[in-house]
Amino acid sequence: MSSTDLTRGPSHGPASSQRRAESPSPPGKLNLPALLALATAVFITSLTETLPAGLLPAMGGDLGVSESATGQTVTVYALGTVLTAVPLSAATAGWRRRRLLLTAMAGFTAANTVTALSTSYPLTMTARFAAGVAAGLAWALLAGYARRTAPAHLQGKAVAVAMAGIPVALSLGVPAGTFIGRAVGWQTAFLVMTGLTLAL
Repeated sequence: MSSTDLTRGPSHGPASSQRRAESPSPPGKLNLPALLALATAVFITSLTETLPAGLLPAMGGDLGVSESATGQTVTVYALGTVLTAVPLSAATAGWRRRRLLLTAMAGFTAANTVTALSTSYPLTMTARFAAGVAAGLAWALLAGYARRTAPAHLQGKAVAVAMAGIPVALSLGVPAGTFIGRAVGWQTAFLVMTGLTLAL
């Protein structure tokens, strides 16, 4: 990134978050704005996978399927990740990291929105698979992206900060999503995920 880009005034939205993540860290310091943006991306990736676990009865009732069938929304997400992570990593090897992360976040936005609005089990499963594909794209670059923001002796700490989104998603995100789902509907929980992704 040029010095001109780094001295521009503040901007908002996903592109500005990714510009922060592209910015090099000052010597001897962690680039906390960039790492917090990456930690948020990790949080979104992890919580999108596990969110249905606390919403199975409500989702199953609205989709007209059993709780066990609704639980397959988590399985199909994992399949999307496992089946596409390596091929997508190879296919996008020449892309800039910012472009890749923006693409992954756009995938989460679309998939979570469709999941929230869907009343069809097959459509919901398709959206969840698409979310898993977005996760495969994200996981392929997040750790390397975090390392790139830090000087060599701080790269381990940089990865640890970025990956802190995983325990936060599991310990706080899932209970919060379950509470929202029970209070105002499971669809709202997925729309909150869409809003969080857009805010990033």
